[in-house]
Amino acid sequence: MLAAAFLAVTAATERARRPEPDDQIPLTRNEISRLLSMIIQPARHADPLRWSAWRRRHQYRARTSHYQRQAATGQ
Repeated sequence: MLAAAFLAVTAATERARRPEPDDQIPLTRNEISRLLSMIIQPARHADPLRWSAWRRRHQYRARTSHYQRQAATGQ
């Protein structure tokens, strides 16, 4: 529970301190956990921060498309 609290506080602090670009979702607890695990264990990705930014841009586009589709179908 201490780890979950740490991740939640870190995510909230990052959101308050630095707003995300318009084309990315904000850092989540899960994304921070992934980044920390990449520091502890060498990752498959050469640049973890670049990979994280790509993932968050992809998630933003997927969420935007989902909301547009819901609005178009009236659901």
